[in-house]
Amino acid sequence: MKFCFIHAADLHLDTPFSGIREVAPEVSDALQRASLDAFDGLVDLALERDAAFVVFAGDIYDGAERGIAAQLRFRRGLERLSEAGISSFIVHGNHDPVKVGWSAINEWPERVTVFGHKRVESVTVEWRGEEIATVHGISYEKREQTENLAVRFERGNGPGIHVGVLHANVGNNQDHDPYAPCSLSDLERANLDYWALGHIHKRQILRTDPWVVYSGNLQGRSPKHSEMGAKGVYVVEVDGTNIAEPQFVAVDKIRFQELQLDVSGMDLAEVESELLALGDTALAKADGRSLLVRGILRGSGDIHEHLARKEAVDELLNELRTQSEGHTPFLWWESIKDRTTRAIDLDVVRKRGDFSAELLALSDELKASNEDQDGFVHRIVQRLPISKLSRLGVKLPVPDDPILLEDAVMLAIERLESGET
Repeated sequence: MKFCFIHAADLHLDTPFSGIREVAPEVSDALQRASLDAFDGLVDLALERDAAFVVFAGDIYDGAERGIAAQLRFRRGLERLSEAGISSFIVHGNHDPVKVGWSAINEWPERVTVFGHKRVESVTVEWRGEEIATVHGISYEKREQTENLAVRFERGNGPGIHVGVLHANVGNNQDHDPYAPCSLSDLERANLDYWALGHIHKRQILRTDPWVVYSGNLQGRSPKHSEMGAKGVYVVEVDGTNIAEPQFVAVDKIRFQELQLDVSGMDLAEVESELLALGDTALAKADGRSLLVRGILRGSGDIHEHLARKEAVDELLNELRTQSEGHTPFLWWESIKDRTTRAIDLDVVRKRGDFSAELLALSDELKASNEDQDGFVHRIVQRLPISKLSRLGVKLPVPDDPILLEDAVMLAIERLESGET
């Protein structure tokens, strides 16, 4: 039998955006509604694709509070799925563990399975009179789940394809907490056909045999690199026991996006004009979504000195926000990052044979080999003065948004050329 199922994770329903609320409460409110609307979009998609079942791989809610609006909206969505004959399978993760937080829901719709925390449970999926799949899952008992839960899974004798649902950190991803840590080998040993994973917000397919997949979150939550771009779910087509490559479908309602501009040779008026034009173009391509935009300024020349003046970037940001008011859907400038440098002729530096030339040579070698760039960037960044780091918006020890190798090198060269120690 041919069918499809939907893999979703990290809904974080009703997330409060406290940081944005301080400067733009209306944007914060829109973001809070967006997580709920994105979930409704997931339900609409499941109905449209006539999915056999939906799996939710943890962090349904953002925290222990579990707002009433989020709980009621979630239940209504599951009820719509159940009434259409679509089963739902839910595990809880570190943001909404079973033993923490308040729940206003005591009973779930008929076709809903919420996996407990004591052991891995296995449930058969029946669709249109046939047993098509076996879904295995386990929830977190508490937030700090440090046990390797993956080793508890085993295929067993259930019918159809076997799907594991788990909130976990596979391969020790440093950008996320090390909860339910495991390796690809641990997942392989369970002999399942598809691992529906949650916890990592950047969607990615780690393996194809078996399928080991992070769907990412439904709705972007911040301007961090992993939260930018399209967010949604994977639709997985199945023909008998053959699983096709998962298809990503965006369901987000507001999108975080980064816009880069080379400002070499520009004055501030031109910078503002070009950024506004980039924003308008991005909004036109967003398929009716609102945008939260981070502008990244690159390049060198006189503009660097203008942007380095006290409060210049903040004032530019305020002007961009003012000029972008009135858009529907809206565009809100989250921040501007100044990554410009003084005008330095790198070709001249390369020919000198000094330390700066050696640094550039190492940078060129790393870029060509594409190896150990993160380690190199961190070594450079750790040695930069706080003033330079502040200009990049960097928070040590780990930057919120990755600094490109070129940025780190240029800042180091700038410091060397200016005689800073």
